[in-house]
Amino acid sequence: MVNHQSIDDRPAARPGAGRPRLSAEDLAALRENLLEQRRFRQEQLRQLAASSRDEDLRRRRSAAQAEVGVRLAASARMVLADVEAALRRMAEGRYGSCHLCRRPVDRERLLIVPQARYCARCQQVREAGR
Repeated sequence: MVNHQSIDDRPAARPGAGRPRLSAEDLAALRENLLEQRRFRQEQLRQLAASSRDEDLRRRRSAAQAEVGVRLAASARMVLADVEAALRRMAEGRYGSCHLCRRPVDRERLLIVPQARYCARCQQVREAGR
């Protein structure tokens, strides 16, 4: 999966200084990245489904290989759901706000994980609670 969009390297807004400083170009590039991720995951799921329907291939695959396929499909579905949710938030004008604290998600975080729902601090709290 390759993102052909580029996002400039201008300085990001200070954390907690209001809405994230995402320009229209940033949002366009992030949206394109999310759309590309969606296409990739949809194709991945199509390929996994096609290989699991092939009865002869299924007989030849070991249990471990079948388990890998199941886990790959589950992971692809999870990422696809996250991408779809980010695209909905973007369309609704809610993109870039943390779901827990409602503060802006840092621009740098969104550039790395465009489907991020939480700011870095809230993500750490969530992961520590698992």
